Amino acid sequence: MAAQLIKGTEVSKAIREELKQEVQHIKEKYGVTPGLVTILVGEDPASQSYVRAKQKAAHDLGFYSVQDDRPADISEDELLKLIDQYNKDPKIDGILVQLPLPKHINETKVLYAIDPSKDVDAFHPFNVGKLMIGEPDFLPCTPAGIQELLVRSGVETSGAEVVVVGRSNIVGKPIAVMLMQKGPGANATVTVCHTRTRDVTFHTKRADILIVAAGVTEYVKGDWIKPGAVVIDVGVNEVGRTADGKRILKGDVAFDEAKEVASMITPVPGGVGPMTITMLMKNTVRACKIHHNIKE
Repeated sequence: MAAQLIKGTEVSKAIREELKQEVQHIKEKYGVTPGLVTILVGEDPASQSYVRAKQKAAHDLGFYSVQDDRPADISEDELLKLIDQYNKDPKIDGILVQLPLPKHINETKVLYAIDPSKDVDAFHPFNVGKLMIGEPDFLPCTPAGIQELLVRSGVETSGAEVVVVGRSNIVGKPIAVMLMQKGPGANATVTVCHTRTRDVTFHTKRADILIVAAGVTEYVKGDWIKPGAVVIDVGVNEVGRTADGKRILKGDVAFDEAKEVASMITPVPGGVGPMTITMLMKNTVRACKIHHNIKE
């Protein structure tokens, strides 16, 4: 029997409807509106596409949203001054600097300049530290999306053997930390595999929940998976184009093989991907509530 699909598109739509109602509620009851600024440096087509999607989501949810486009030759000092301006702007709750930045700008320095209370990507060391001790203000967006998919699909994480393939700061490390914490959608026993792991398949074959963020097209094969496991494929790899120019995407898991072994699996596209921007919006609403001391 083929695995049940965990459809991120549908889960994302449900969460956005919840957020839309929450935004309307805090507008009516407290007279405040979540505010998000997206800063785009240069004209990279992929970055422009990502930013448009973020701005559309913010607009659809009723945010106060600003798109601030800057030329590729902006100096690092000018960009840092711009961030400081938005740090001090009371209408802005979330600041997002679209990556990558031009080579003459130190990305780490820029990200660390964002006020942690407006760091809705949750990249600042202050927010990473709070995540580590189990007291986060914001959850990093892609890992938060993964956790939501598991919870809303009825997957039991408590006591589960989770194996994460990949140790990036954006996905692998934070999802491992999140799933080992005490609390709902967590309490798992987590193993992290990476490029120096001696026998990756030894670990993947015992996973009740397998999360793959390796950055390698179809890296995990069907016979690497424990029968009945839940498979979360974070990979988005372009492998070609259709005749009309649309991108052909594949994940980090060999989907056709894996779906015959797993009990549940995320497709690519339409799995984890749609969740990331949605969780960014959720963080922005959370930031608004923190800034205005809204406890509900």
